Amino acid sequence: MTETPAPEPAQPRGRIAAGLDRLDDLIRHIRVFVGRYSPSVLRRAWIGTGRAINRLLPKGLLGRSLLIVVVPMLILLGVLTGVFMDRHWILVTQRLSDAVAGQIVGIATISDNVDLTDAQRLELITAAGQAMGLHPEIMPTTEIGRVRRSSTDIVHSMLAEGILKRTHMPFAIRDLDDNRVEVRMVVHGGVLKVEFARSLAYAANWHFFLVWMVGTALFLVLVSLIFLRNQIKPIERLAAAAEAFGRGRPVEGFAPSGAREVRQAAHAFIGMRRRLERQIEQRTTMLAGVGHDLKTILTRFRLGLALLPEGEETADLRSDVAEMEAMLEAYVDFARGDADETPQPIDVEATIADCLRQTAEPAGRTVHFTFTGDGALTLRPTAFRRLIANLVGNAARYGRSTVWVTGERREGWLSIVVEDDGPGIPDNELEAVFRPFYRLDAARNQDVPGTGLGLAIARDVARSHGGDIELGPSPHGGLKATVRLPA
Repeated sequence: MTETPAPEPAQPRGRIAAGLDRLDDLIRHIRVFVGRYSPSVLRRAWIGTGRAINRLLPKGLLGRSLLIVVVPMLILLGVLTGVFMDRHWILVTQRLSDAVAGQIVGIATISDNVDLTDAQRLELITAAGQAMGLHPEIMPTTEIGRVRRSSTDIVHSMLAEGILKRTHMPFAIRDLDDNRVEVRMVVHGGVLKVEFARSLAYAANWHFFLVWMVGTALFLVLVSLIFLRNQIKPIERLAAAAEAFGRGRPVEGFAPSGAREVRQAAHAFIGMRRRLERQIEQRTTMLAGVGHDLKTILTRFRLGLALLPEGEETADLRSDVAEMEAMLEAYVDFARGDADETPQPIDVEATIADCLRQTAEPAGRTVHFTFTGDGALTLRPTAFRRLIANLVGNAARYGRSTVWVTGERREGWLSIVVEDDGPGIPDNELEAVFRPFYRLDAARNQDVPGTGLGLAIARDVARSHGGDIELGPSPHGGLKATVRLPA
Protein backbone atom coordinates (compact mmCIF):
# COMPACT_ATOMS: atom_id res chain seq x y z
CA MET A 1 0.00 0.00 0.00
CA THR A 2 1.33 3.41 -0.95
CA GLU A 3 1.44 5.89 1.89
CA THR A 4 0.03 9.32 1.27
CA PRO A 5 2.50 11.94 2.37
CA ALA A 6 1.28 14.19 5.16
CA PRO A 7 0.51 17.75 4.07
CA GLU A 8 3.20 20.24 4.85
CA PRO A 9 2.36 22.70 7.61
CA ALA A 10 1.15 26.06 6.30
CA GLN A 11 3.87 28.65 6.33
CA PRO A 12 3.02 31.94 8.04
CA ARG A 13 2.34 34.74 5.56
CA GLY A 14 4.80 37.58 5.46
CA ARG A 15 4.18 41.21 6.33
CA ILE A 16 3.90 42.19 2.64
CA ALA A 17 1.10 39.68 2.05
CA ALA A 18 -0.75 40.87 5.18
CA GLY A 19 -0.38 44.46 4.04
CA LEU A 20 -1.78 43.61 0.62
CA ASP A 21 -4.80 41.98 2.26
CA ARG A 22 -5.46 45.13 4.30
CA LEU A 23 -5.09 47.21 1.14
CA ASP A 24 -7.64 45.00 -0.64
CA ASP A 25 -10.07 45.47 2.26
CA LEU A 26 -9.60 49.24 2.12
CA ILE A 27 -10.22 49.34 -1.65
CA ARG A 28 -13.35 47.22 -1.20
CA HIS A 29 -14.69 49.61 1.45
CA ILE A 30 -13.95 52.62 -0.79
CA ARG A 31 -15.80 51.00 -3.67
CA VAL A 32 -18.82 50.36 -1.46
CA PHE A 33 -18.75 53.97 -0.24
CA VAL A 34 -18.42 55.42 -3.75
CA GLY A 35 -21.16 53.11 -5.00
CA ARG A 36 -23.47 54.33 -2.25
CA TYR A 37 -22.68 58.02 -2.78
CA SER A 38 -22.25 59.16 -6.38
CA PRO A 39 -19.49 61.66 -7.26
CA SER A 40 -22.08 64.35 -8.01
CA VAL A 41 -23.52 64.02 -4.49
CA LEU A 42 -20.05 64.19 -2.95
CA ARG A 43 -19.19 67.18 -5.12
CA ARG A 44 -22.35 69.02 -4.07
CA ALA A 45 -21.68 68.21 -0.42
CA TRP A 46 -18.10 69.49 -0.76
CA ILE A 47 -19.25 72.69 -2.49
CA GLY A 48 -21.98 73.23 0.12
CA THR A 49 -19.50 72.78 2.96
CA GLY A 50 -17.09 75.24 1.33
CA ARG A 51 -19.84 77.82 0.91
CA ALA A 52 -20.96 77.41 4.53
CA ILE A 53 -17.39 77.93 5.75
CA ASN A 54 -16.99 80.94 3.45
CA ARG A 55 -20.12 82.54 4.92
CA LEU A 56 -18.67 82.19 8.40
CA LEU A 57 -15.28 83.66 7.49
CA PRO A 58 -14.73 87.41 7.91
CA LYS A 59 -15.00 89.43 4.71
CA GLY A 60 -12.59 92.23 5.58
CA LEU A 61 -8.82 92.12 5.10
CA LEU A 62 -8.19 92.89 8.79
CA GLY A 63 -10.41 90.03 9.95
CA ARG A 64 -8.87 87.56 7.51
CA SER A 65 -5.34 88.63 8.44
CA LEU A 66 -6.13 88.17 12.13
CA LEU A 67 -7.60 84.78 11.31
CA ILE A 68 -4.35 83.81 9.60
CA VAL A 69 -2.44 84.87 12.73
CA VAL A 70 -4.81 83.65 15.43
CA VAL A 71 -5.73 80.19 14.10
CA PRO A 72 -2.11 78.89 13.93
CA MET A 73 -1.50 80.39 17.37
CA LEU A 74 -4.53 78.59 18.81
CA ILE A 75 -3.37 75.35 17.22
CA LEU A 76 0.08 75.88 18.71
CA LEU A 77 -1.44 76.55 22.12
CA GLY A 78 -3.52 73.41 21.86
CA VAL A 79 -0.51 71.30 20.90
CA LEU A 80 1.64 72.80 23.66
CA THR A 81 -1.11 72.31 26.21
CA GLY A 82 -1.58 68.70 25.16
CA VAL A 83 2.15 68.01 25.29
CA PHE A 84 2.42 69.74 28.66
CA MET A 85 -0.51 67.86 30.17
CA ASP A 86 0.57 64.55 28.72
CA ARG A 87 4.27 64.86 29.36
CA HIS A 88 5.38 67.49 31.80
CA TRP A 89 2.45 67.69 34.23
CA ILE A 90 1.86 63.95 34.43
CA LEU A 91 5.60 63.25 34.66
CA VAL A 92 6.11 65.76 37.46
CA THR A 93 3.07 64.46 39.35
CA GLN A 94 4.33 60.92 38.94
CA ARG A 95 7.75 61.79 40.33
CA LEU A 96 6.29 63.73 43.26
CA SER A 97 3.87 60.92 44.11
CA ASP A 98 6.63 58.34 43.77
CA ALA A 99 8.85 60.34 46.14
CA VAL A 100 6.05 60.62 48.72
CA ALA A 101 5.32 56.89 48.35
CA GLY A 102 8.99 56.15 48.95
CA GLN A 103 8.98 58.34 52.07
CA ILE A 104 5.85 56.62 53.41
CA VAL A 105 7.32 53.16 52.78
CA GLY A 106 10.54 54.32 54.47
CA ILE A 107 8.63 55.42 57.57
CA ALA A 108 6.72 52.13 57.46
CA THR A 109 10.03 50.25 57.35
CA ILE A 110 11.17 52.12 60.45
CA SER A 111 7.86 51.33 62.18
CA ASP A 112 8.24 47.65 61.26
CA ASN A 113 11.54 47.31 63.13
CA VAL A 114 10.93 44.83 65.93
CA ASP A 115 14.09 45.85 67.84
CA LEU A 116 12.60 49.26 68.70
CA THR A 117 10.37 50.04 71.60
CA ASP A 118 7.06 51.79 70.99
CA ALA A 119 8.47 55.06 72.32
CA GLN A 120 11.58 54.82 70.12
CA ARG A 121 9.48 53.86 67.10
CA LEU A 122 7.13 56.85 67.62
CA GLU A 123 10.05 59.24 68.14
CA LEU A 124 11.81 58.08 64.97
CA ILE A 125 8.78 58.21 62.69
CA THR A 126 7.78 61.60 64.10
CA ALA A 127 11.24 63.03 63.43
CA ALA A 128 11.36 61.49 59.95
CA GLY A 129 7.87 62.77 59.16
CA GLN A 130 8.71 66.31 60.22
CA ALA A 131 11.80 66.26 58.02
CA MET A 132 9.74 65.09 55.05
CA GLY A 133 6.67 67.27 55.61
CA LEU A 134 4.54 64.29 56.69
CA HIS A 135 2.48 63.68 59.82
CA PRO A 136 2.82 59.97 60.83
CA GLU A 137 0.93 58.30 63.67
CA ILE A 138 0.67 54.72 65.02
CA MET A 139 -2.89 53.45 65.43
CA PRO A 140 -4.42 50.11 66.48
CA THR A 141 -4.53 47.30 63.96
CA THR A 142 -8.29 47.56 63.58
CA GLU A 143 -7.95 51.05 62.07
CA ILE A 144 -6.67 50.00 58.65
CA GLY A 145 -10.11 50.55 57.17
CA ARG A 146 -11.30 49.67 53.69
CA VAL A 147 -9.41 50.52 50.53
CA ARG A 148 -10.94 53.84 49.47
CA ARG A 149 -8.57 55.05 46.82
CA SER A 150 -10.18 56.41 43.68
CA SER A 151 -9.25 54.89 40.33
CA THR A 152 -9.87 58.24 38.61
CA ASP A 153 -7.75 60.34 40.97
CA ILE A 154 -4.26 60.70 39.54
CA VAL A 155 -2.70 61.17 43.00
CA HIS A 156 -4.31 58.00 44.38
CA SER A 157 -3.29 55.99 41.34
CA MET A 158 0.32 57.14 41.35
CA LEU A 159 0.69 56.81 45.14
CA ALA A 160 -0.66 53.27 44.97
CA GLU A 161 1.69 52.46 42.10
CA GLY A 162 4.68 53.80 44.05
CA ILE A 163 3.76 51.91 47.23
CA LEU A 164 3.12 48.62 45.42
CA LYS A 165 6.47 48.97 43.71
CA ARG A 166 8.22 49.02 47.09
CA THR A 167 6.15 46.83 49.41
CA HIS A 168 3.24 44.43 49.54
CA MET A 169 1.91 45.57 52.90
CA PRO A 170 -1.84 46.32 52.94
CA PHE A 171 -2.65 50.00 52.68
CA ALA A 172 -5.54 52.38 52.11
CA ILE A 173 -5.65 55.91 50.62
CA ARG A 174 -8.34 58.53 51.08
CA ASP A 175 -8.82 62.29 50.86
CA LEU A 176 -9.37 64.11 54.13
CA ASP A 177 -10.40 67.23 52.19
CA ASP A 178 -9.47 68.97 48.97
CA ASN A 179 -5.97 69.78 50.24
CA ARG A 180 -4.92 66.80 52.39
CA VAL A 181 -4.45 63.07 51.76
CA GLU A 182 -4.22 60.19 54.23
CA VAL A 183 -2.43 56.86 53.77
CA ARG A 184 -2.84 53.96 56.20
CA MET A 185 -0.51 50.95 56.14
CA VAL A 186 -0.25 47.82 58.31
CA VAL A 187 3.06 47.68 60.20
CA HIS A 188 4.44 45.78 63.20
CA GLY A 189 2.34 46.49 66.23
CA GLY A 190 -0.39 48.53 64.61
CA VAL A 191 -1.40 50.70 61.66
CA LEU A 192 0.76 53.55 60.38
CA LYS A 193 -1.34 56.61 59.45
CA VAL A 194 0.41 59.32 57.43
CA GLU A 195 -1.22 62.65 56.60
CA PHE A 196 0.31 65.09 54.13
CA ALA A 197 -0.58 68.01 51.93
CA ARG A 198 -1.86 67.04 48.49
CA SER A 199 0.59 69.46 46.91
CA LEU A 200 3.50 67.22 47.98
CA ALA A 201 2.36 64.55 45.52
CA TYR A 202 0.70 66.72 42.89
CA ALA A 203 1.99 69.36 40.44
CA ALA A 204 -0.51 71.98 41.58
CA ASN A 205 1.04 74.93 39.72
CA TRP A 206 0.23 73.68 36.22
CA HIS A 207 -2.27 76.50 35.71
CA PHE A 208 0.56 79.04 35.88
CA PHE A 209 1.84 77.62 32.62
CA LEU A 210 -1.57 78.04 31.00
CA VAL A 211 -1.95 81.57 32.39
CA TRP A 212 1.42 82.60 30.99
CA MET A 213 0.71 80.88 27.69
CA VAL A 214 -2.75 82.44 27.26
CA GLY A 215 -1.51 85.85 28.43
CA THR A 216 1.38 85.74 25.97
CA ALA A 217 -0.97 84.68 23.19
CA LEU A 218 -3.36 87.57 23.93
CA PHE A 219 -0.46 90.01 23.99
CA LEU A 220 0.81 88.71 20.64
CA VAL A 221 -2.68 88.94 19.15
CA LEU A 222 -2.96 92.54 20.37
CA VAL A 223 0.43 93.41 18.87
CA SER A 224 -0.58 91.69 15.62
CA LEU A 225 -3.85 93.64 15.59
CA ILE A 226 -1.99 96.94 15.96
CA PHE A 227 0.52 96.13 13.24
CA LEU A 228 -2.10 94.74 10.85
CA ARG A 229 -4.31 97.76 11.41
CA ASN A 230 -1.42 100.06 10.53
CA GLN A 231 -0.73 98.01 7.40
CA ILE A 232 -4.37 98.08 6.28
CA LYS A 233 -4.88 101.83 6.81
CA PRO A 234 -2.87 102.76 3.65
CA ILE A 235 -4.99 100.35 1.62
CA GLU A 236 -8.18 101.94 2.98
CA ARG A 237 -6.86 105.42 2.18
CA LEU A 238 -5.99 104.28 -1.35
CA ALA A 239 -9.49 102.82 -1.81
CA ALA A 240 -11.08 106.04 -0.48
CA ALA A 241 -8.96 108.16 -2.83
CA ALA A 242 -9.86 105.97 -5.82
CA GLU A 243 -13.56 106.16 -4.93
CA ALA A 244 -13.43 109.93 -4.50
CA PHE A 245 -11.64 110.32 -7.83
CA GLY A 246 -14.18 108.03 -9.51
CA ARG A 247 -16.99 110.27 -8.23
CA GLY A 248 -15.21 113.39 -9.40
CA ARG A 249 -14.50 114.68 -5.90
CA PRO A 250 -11.15 116.31 -5.08
CA VAL A 251 -8.54 113.95 -3.65
CA GLU A 252 -6.85 115.95 -0.92
CA GLY A 253 -4.05 114.96 1.41
CA PHE A 254 -3.39 111.58 -0.19
CA ALA A 255 0.21 110.39 -0.15
CA PRO A 256 1.70 106.91 -0.67
CA SER A 257 2.37 105.09 2.60
CA GLY A 258 2.55 101.58 4.03
CA ALA A 259 4.31 98.53 2.66
CA ARG A 260 6.33 98.60 -0.55
CA GLU A 261 3.57 96.94 -2.60
CA VAL A 262 0.95 99.36 -1.28
CA ARG A 263 3.21 102.31 -2.10
CA GLN A 264 3.66 100.96 -5.63
CA ALA A 265 -0.12 100.72 -6.04
CA ALA A 266 -0.52 104.27 -4.67
CA HIS A 267 2.10 105.67 -7.07
CA ALA A 268 0.39 103.84 -9.94
CA PHE A 269 -2.95 105.37 -8.91
CA ILE A 270 -1.44 108.87 -8.75
CA GLY A 271 0.11 108.43 -12.20
CA MET A 272 -3.18 107.14 -13.61
CA ARG A 273 -5.06 110.06 -12.08
CA ARG A 274 -2.66 112.58 -13.60
CA ARG A 275 -2.92 110.97 -17.05
CA LEU A 276 -6.71 110.95 -16.89
CA GLU A 277 -6.86 114.55 -15.71
CA ARG A 278 -4.49 115.60 -18.48
CA GLN A 279 -6.53 113.69 -21.05
CA ILE A 280 -9.79 115.21 -19.77
CA GLU A 281 -8.27 118.68 -19.83
CA GLN A 282 -7.03 118.24 -23.42
CA ARG A 283 -10.38 116.88 -24.56
CA THR A 284 -12.28 119.68 -22.84
CA THR A 285 -10.05 122.30 -24.45
CA MET A 286 -10.47 120.71 -27.89
CA LEU A 287 -14.24 120.44 -27.55
CA ALA A 288 -14.51 124.00 -26.33
CA GLY A 289 -12.67 125.16 -29.45
CA VAL A 290 -14.74 122.98 -31.78
CA GLY A 291 -17.97 124.06 -30.14
CA HIS A 292 -16.99 127.71 -30.34
CA ASP A 293 -16.09 127.46 -34.03
CA LEU A 294 -19.26 125.60 -34.98
CA LYS A 295 -21.45 127.91 -32.94
CA THR A 296 -19.84 130.86 -34.73
CA ILE A 297 -20.89 129.38 -38.10
CA LEU A 298 -24.41 128.71 -36.81
CA THR A 299 -24.61 132.28 -35.56
CA ARG A 300 -23.72 133.51 -39.07
CA PHE A 301 -26.47 131.27 -40.44
CA ARG A 302 -28.94 132.83 -38.01
CA LEU A 303 -27.86 136.34 -39.02
CA GLY A 304 -28.17 135.49 -42.70
CA LEU A 305 -31.64 134.03 -42.14
CA ALA A 306 -32.66 137.12 -40.21
CA LEU A 307 -31.88 139.28 -43.26
CA LEU A 308 -34.01 137.12 -45.54
CA PRO A 309 -37.74 137.79 -45.93
CA GLU A 310 -40.13 135.61 -43.95
CA GLY A 311 -41.42 132.57 -45.76
CA GLU A 312 -41.89 128.84 -45.66
CA GLU A 313 -38.35 128.11 -46.80
CA THR A 314 -36.74 130.43 -44.26
CA ALA A 315 -38.88 128.92 -41.50
CA ASP A 316 -37.64 125.46 -42.43
CA LEU A 317 -34.06 126.72 -42.48
CA ARG A 318 -34.47 128.30 -39.03
CA SER A 319 -35.84 124.97 -37.72
CA ASP A 320 -32.89 123.10 -39.21
CA VAL A 321 -30.42 125.55 -37.67
CA ALA A 322 -32.12 125.22 -34.27
CA GLU A 323 -32.00 121.43 -34.52
CA MET A 324 -28.33 121.54 -35.54
CA GLU A 325 -27.57 123.76 -32.56
CA ALA A 326 -29.39 121.37 -30.20
CA MET A 327 -27.53 118.42 -31.69
CA LEU A 328 -24.22 120.23 -31.32
CA GLU A 329 -24.96 120.98 -27.66
CA ALA A 330 -25.83 117.32 -27.06
CA TYR A 331 -22.67 116.07 -28.78
CA VAL A 332 -20.45 118.46 -26.85
CA ASP A 333 -22.13 117.62 -23.55
CA PHE A 334 -21.70 113.90 -24.14
CA ALA A 335 -18.07 114.17 -25.23
CA ARG A 336 -17.13 116.64 -22.50
CA GLY A 337 -18.80 114.76 -19.67
CA ASP A 338 -18.89 116.26 -16.19
CA ALA A 339 -15.47 115.40 -14.78
CA ASP A 340 -14.41 119.06 -14.74
CA GLU A 341 -17.36 120.13 -12.56
CA THR A 342 -16.79 120.49 -8.82
CA PRO A 343 -19.34 118.72 -6.56
CA GLN A 344 -21.39 121.09 -4.42
CA PRO A 345 -24.17 120.73 -1.84
CA ILE A 346 -27.54 120.94 -3.57
CA ASP A 347 -31.21 120.42 -2.72
CA VAL A 348 -32.16 117.32 -4.70
CA GLU A 349 -35.89 117.75 -4.19
CA ALA A 350 -35.86 121.36 -5.41
CA THR A 351 -33.67 120.44 -8.41
CA ILE A 352 -36.03 117.67 -9.52
CA ALA A 353 -39.07 119.93 -9.08
CA ASP A 354 -37.41 122.65 -11.16
CA CYS A 355 -36.59 120.17 -13.96
CA LEU A 356 -40.21 119.02 -13.99
CA ARG A 357 -41.44 122.60 -14.33
CA GLN A 358 -39.06 123.28 -17.20
CA THR A 359 -39.41 119.97 -19.06
CA ALA A 360 -42.64 118.06 -18.38
CA GLU A 361 -45.12 120.85 -17.73
CA PRO A 362 -44.39 122.81 -20.96
CA ALA A 363 -45.06 119.57 -22.87
CA GLY A 364 -48.57 119.48 -21.40
CA ARG A 365 -47.95 116.41 -19.21
CA THR A 366 -49.54 115.85 -15.82
CA VAL A 367 -46.80 115.50 -13.19
CA HIS A 368 -46.92 113.44 -9.95
CA PHE A 369 -43.84 114.07 -7.82
CA THR A 370 -43.06 112.81 -4.30
CA PHE A 371 -39.82 112.86 -2.31
CA THR A 372 -38.97 111.35 1.10
CA GLY A 373 -35.84 111.74 3.18
CA ASP A 374 -33.16 114.39 3.42
CA GLY A 375 -32.70 116.15 0.09
CA ALA A 376 -29.38 117.82 0.93
CA LEU A 377 -26.62 116.03 -1.00
CA THR A 378 -23.22 116.86 -2.49
CA LEU A 379 -23.35 116.32 -6.27
CA ARG A 380 -22.29 118.00 -9.49
CA PRO A 381 -25.21 120.42 -9.92
CA THR A 382 -25.17 120.82 -13.71
CA ALA A 383 -24.53 117.13 -14.39
CA PHE A 384 -27.27 116.03 -11.99
CA ARG A 385 -29.72 118.50 -13.54
CA ARG A 386 -28.81 117.14 -17.00
CA LEU A 387 -29.41 113.58 -15.76
CA ILE A 388 -32.90 114.38 -14.42
CA ALA A 389 -33.79 116.58 -17.42
CA ASN A 390 -32.88 113.82 -19.88
CA LEU A 391 -34.98 111.19 -18.08
CA VAL A 392 -37.94 113.52 -17.55
CA GLY A 393 -37.62 114.79 -21.12
CA ASN A 394 -37.81 111.23 -22.46
CA ALA A 395 -40.86 110.49 -20.28
CA ALA A 396 -42.59 113.70 -21.42
CA ARG A 397 -41.68 113.18 -25.09
CA TYR A 398 -42.80 109.55 -25.37
CA GLY A 399 -45.48 109.40 -22.65
CA ARG A 400 -49.11 109.98 -23.49
CA SER A 401 -50.36 112.17 -20.65
CA THR A 402 -48.65 111.68 -17.28
CA VAL A 403 -45.16 111.57 -15.78
CA TRP A 404 -44.52 110.03 -12.35
CA VAL A 405 -41.35 110.90 -10.42
CA THR A 406 -40.54 109.39 -7.00
CA GLY A 407 -37.46 110.26 -4.97
CA GLU A 408 -36.22 108.62 -1.77
CA ARG A 409 -33.07 108.86 0.30
CA ARG A 410 -32.53 105.91 2.64
CA GLU A 411 -29.69 103.74 3.98
CA GLY A 412 -26.94 105.67 2.20
CA TRP A 413 -28.58 105.69 -1.24
CA LEU A 414 -30.57 108.20 -3.28
CA SER A 415 -33.19 106.51 -5.49
CA ILE A 416 -35.10 108.39 -8.19
CA VAL A 417 -37.77 106.63 -10.27
CA VAL A 418 -39.13 108.25 -13.45
CA GLU A 419 -42.15 106.57 -15.12
CA ASP A 420 -44.38 107.33 -18.08
CA ASP A 421 -47.45 105.84 -19.79
CA GLY A 422 -45.93 105.61 -23.26
CA PRO A 423 -45.19 102.62 -25.49
CA GLY A 424 -42.23 101.49 -23.40
CA ILE A 425 -39.15 99.59 -24.59
CA PRO A 426 -38.91 95.84 -25.38
CA ASP A 427 -37.00 93.81 -22.80
CA ASN A 428 -34.30 92.85 -25.31
CA GLU A 429 -33.58 96.54 -25.99
CA LEU A 430 -33.32 97.79 -22.38
CA GLU A 431 -29.50 97.79 -22.43
CA ALA A 432 -29.02 98.67 -26.09
CA VAL A 433 -30.73 102.05 -25.69
CA PHE A 434 -27.83 103.22 -23.49
CA ARG A 435 -25.46 103.03 -26.44
CA PRO A 436 -24.63 106.45 -27.97
CA PHE A 437 -26.64 107.40 -31.08
CA TYR A 438 -28.85 104.30 -30.73
CA ARG A 439 -32.46 104.87 -31.85
CA LEU A 440 -35.36 102.44 -31.65
CA ASP A 441 -37.47 101.86 -34.73
CA ALA A 442 -40.64 100.36 -33.28
CA ALA A 443 -41.04 101.50 -29.72
CA ARG A 444 -39.85 105.06 -30.27
CA ASN A 445 -40.84 107.07 -33.36
CA GLN A 446 -37.86 107.80 -35.58
CA ASP A 447 -39.50 111.06 -36.63
CA VAL A 448 -39.29 112.44 -33.12
CA PRO A 449 -36.32 114.84 -32.99
CA GLY A 450 -33.37 113.72 -30.95
CA THR A 451 -29.77 112.61 -31.10
CA GLY A 452 -29.92 109.24 -29.34
CA LEU A 453 -27.60 110.52 -26.59
CA GLY A 454 -30.06 111.27 -23.78
CA LEU A 455 -29.88 107.94 -21.97
CA ALA A 456 -26.15 107.56 -22.70
CA ILE A 457 -25.47 110.94 -21.08
CA ALA A 458 -27.75 110.08 -18.15
CA ARG A 459 -25.98 106.78 -17.43
CA ASP A 460 -22.57 108.43 -17.83
CA VAL A 461 -23.53 111.04 -15.21
CA ALA A 462 -24.95 108.41 -12.85
CA ARG A 463 -21.86 106.22 -13.08
CA SER A 464 -19.52 109.18 -12.62
CA HIS A 465 -21.28 109.72 -9.27
CA GLY A 466 -20.77 106.07 -8.30
CA GLY A 467 -24.30 104.93 -9.20
CA ASP A 468 -26.18 103.56 -12.19
CA ILE A 469 -29.48 103.56 -14.09
CA GLU A 470 -31.76 100.59 -14.71
CA LEU A 471 -34.69 100.43 -17.12
CA GLY A 472 -37.77 98.28 -16.87
CA PRO A 473 -41.50 98.15 -17.53
CA SER A 474 -43.67 100.57 -15.59
CA PRO A 475 -46.94 99.55 -13.90
CA HIS A 476 -48.50 102.47 -15.79
CA GLY A 477 -47.74 100.78 -19.11
CA GLY A 478 -44.68 102.73 -20.19
CA LEU A 479 -41.02 102.87 -19.23
CA LYS A 480 -39.59 102.93 -15.71
CA ALA A 481 -36.12 104.41 -15.17
CA THR A 482 -34.53 103.89 -11.75
CA VAL A 483 -31.51 105.97 -10.74
CA ARG A 484 -29.45 104.93 -7.68
CA LEU A 485 -26.71 107.23 -6.40
CA PRO A 486 -24.63 106.81 -3.23
CA ALA A 487 -25.62 109.40 -0.67
